[in-house]
Amino acid sequence: MTMKKPSGPRSVALVGPYSSGKTSLMEAMLHICGEISRKGKVEEGTSIGDSSREARDRKMSVEVNSAHFSFMGDEFSILDCPGSIEFLQESRNVLAGVDAAILVCEPDPARNMTMLPILKMLEEMNIPTFIFVNKIDRAKGSVHDLFQALEEVSGRDLVLRQVPIVNDGTITGYVDLASERAYVYKDGQASRIIDMPPDVAEMEGTSRFTMLETLADYDDHLMEELLEDIEPEQEEIYELLQADLQQGYVVPVFLGSAASDHGVRRLLKALRHEVPSNAVSAKNHQLNIAANKPAAQVLKTYISPQGGRLSLVRIWSGDLKDGDKFFLGRLSGMYKMMGSELEKITSASEGDVVVLARLDDIQTGEIFTDTEKWQAAHVAPLEPVYDFSLSAEKHEEDVKLTAALTKMSEEDPSLLSEHRQETQELLLRGQGEIHLKVALDRLKNKFGLNVTAKPPKIAYREAIRKPIVHHARFKKQSGGHGQFGDVKIEIKPLERGKGFEFHETVVGGSVPKQYIPAVETGVKEYLGEGPLGFPVVDISVTLLDGQHHAVDSSENAFKSAARIAMSEGMPKCSPVLLEPICRVEIAMPSDYMAKINGIVSSRRGQILGFDSREGWFGWDVLTAYIPEQELRDLIVDIRSATQGVGTYSARFDHLQELTGALAEKVVTQKDTELH
Repeated sequence: MTMKKPSGPRSVALVGPYSSGKTSLMEAMLHICGEISRKGKVEEGTSIGDSSREARDRKMSVEVNSAHFSFMGDEFSILDCPGSIEFLQESRNVLAGVDAAILVCEPDPARNMTMLPILKMLEEMNIPTFIFVNKIDRAKGSVHDLFQALEEVSGRDLVLRQVPIVNDGTITGYVDLASERAYVYKDGQASRIIDMPPDVAEMEGTSRFTMLETLADYDDHLMEELLEDIEPEQEEIYELLQADLQQGYVVPVFLGSAASDHGVRRLLKALRHEVPSNAVSAKNHQLNIAANKPAAQVLKTYISPQGGRLSLVRIWSGDLKDGDKFFLGRLSGMYKMMGSELEKITSASEGDVVVLARLDDIQTGEIFTDTEKWQAAHVAPLEPVYDFSLSAEKHEEDVKLTAALTKMSEEDPSLLSEHRQETQELLLRGQGEIHLKVALDRLKNKFGLNVTAKPPKIAYREAIRKPIVHHARFKKQSGGHGQFGDVKIEIKPLERGKGFEFHETVVGGSVPKQYIPAVETGVKEYLGEGPLGFPVVDISVTLLDGQHHAVDSSENAFKSAARIAMSEGMPKCSPVLLEPICRVEIAMPSDYMAKINGIVSSRRGQILGFDSREGWFGWDVLTAYIPEQELRDLIVDIRSATQGVGTYSARFDHLQELTGALAEKVVTQKDTELH
C-alpha cells in the first residue's frame, strides 16, 4: 500500500468552545510557519485575528478571522471561527466550504457537553475533523478520563494519536502512537525526540492497540493482521489514518499547548498529510461542479459603511484571475487576507480561499460560476432566540438605520431585522444578548448610528366574556344638512381563535342597505383598541335594528353611530386581557432537565412533555407552553444552566386569558404610554 499525500492549497477551520484557545493556536501556526515575527495575544489585543473594535473590546472573536501560511511547501488557509455559541452562524457558513476542521478544546472532562453541538454540526456537515486538546500543560486529570468524556459526545470514533509523558504531575511530552516515538516539549521550539520512558511503555502499548482496533473496524486486512498478531507496517497505519479521517470514520485526537507551541508542529504535519485535497472535499460537501469550470463559494461577506463589499470565497474549481468574467460581471480586485490586512494578488487556483471585491449580487453561502449561482447546503440561518426593539435616536436617521441593518444581515445571516406590524416596531433578532450588543456597537462604530434598544412590546389582545345588546345614536346639527345615524347592535363573544364576525338582521328598511357596510366599518375601526387599550379579537357583532333620516343620514353618520355603540357597549361585556402563548421546545443535556423544569415553572410555563433528542446522545427535548412575555431572557437562563449549550425554539400557539395583578400591570402600563 502506497500512501498518496494530498496536494494543492487546502483550507482548515478552527472551531471550539469559547476560551479554548483557537486564536492562540492560529497565532502559533502563523509564527511557526514564519508568517508573523512574533505571536500576538488576545488579551493584549495584538493577535492577527480579532482585530475589530467589537472583538478587542470584549477580548473574544465575534466573526471569522482568515489567514494563510505555507508549511513544508504546502499552502493552507486557516479560518478561525468564534467560540461563543451566539456566533455559531459564522462557523456554519465557513464549514460549508473548508477541507477540514480542528476542534480545539480544554483538558477538562467536565466540559465535554460543550463539545457536543460542535461535534454534531461537524458530523452533519461531513467535515473531516481533528481534535486538538489545548492547554495540556495545565491538565489536572488524566488524558484517559478526558478521552472517555469526549467519546461520550462524539458520533464518530475517536482515535487517540498521542499519549502524554508526565513528570511530577505535569505533562512534559508525548509518545506518537503511529510512529512509536517519544518527544519532550521545548517552549517555542520543536519537540525533541527522546528514548521511550519505561513508565510510559505499557500505557503506550495499550493505547496503540486500541487505536489499531478502531482502524481495523474499517479495514479487513488490518483486522486479519491483529487477529494473527502480525505487526502492521507503519505506512499502512498512516494510510488508514488518512483514509478514515477523510471519509469521516474517525476523529484523531492530538495534545498540545498553543501558548508554548507544544504539539503544534506535530498537528501541522498531520494537516499536511491528512487534510483532503480539493476533489475529495467537493465530494464530502456533495457538490456537483463541472470539471475545470471556474466556481467559487462565498464563506463570509464584509461590507464597509461606504458601500464597499468584500467576499471571502473558496475556489472549488478552475483558476481565477483578476478581471475574469463571472456571474453578473467581472472580478475586480482579488486579495489574500491576513487578519485585517489585505494583500493584492492577480490570480488564485482551486482550493484557495481569497477575498474578491464588489460581488454585489452574490450572498454568503452561494456558489457562483461565470453563468449561474445557487445556494449551497448547510447554511440556512439559525432561528433567533433574542431580540431588541430598535429606534434611531434621530428620527431623520430611520431610513439610514434600516439600510444599515440590511447590510449587517448580509454580513451575518443570523442577524435578522423586521418591522412587526402588530406593535409597529423595528425588531433586531439574533442569537443572544452579546450577539445583538455587538450589532449595536457596529451600528455606532461603522455606520455612525446611535440607537435606542429596549425589550419588544408584547402583542396583547382583548376579548369579552358576556354578550349585550346596546343602542346608540349619532346626531349632529350645524346649519344646512345635519348628521343622523341610529343603531341597535348585539355584541357576543366567540370561541378563541374565531376572529371577527359581522351580521345583520335588519327588517323593514330601518337601516337602509347602503348604510350597513358603514356600520361594519365603524365596528372594525373601534376594534383596533378596546376598553383595555388593545385590539379586540374573537367577537361577533350583529346589527339588529336602527333608524335613519331621509335627509340627514349618511355613511359617515352610521359609521360614527356604530363606533359610539361599541365604545359604550364593550365595557359592559366583561372585557378580558389575552396574552400570546408560545409552544416552546427546549433542547438540553439530560443531566440538566431538573434545572430546566424549574426555569419553565418560574416563567409560568405549562410543561407538555419531554423526549430524547433524536440523534443526540444524552440530550432531551422539553416541550411546554410559555407566555411570550416570559420568553425574554429565557435563552440566558437556559445557557447559564447548561454550560452554554442549551437552546430553544418558539412558535406562537394561542391566546390565553391573563387576569389578576399581572393583567392590571399590563393595562396600567398601556394607559401610561397613552397619556
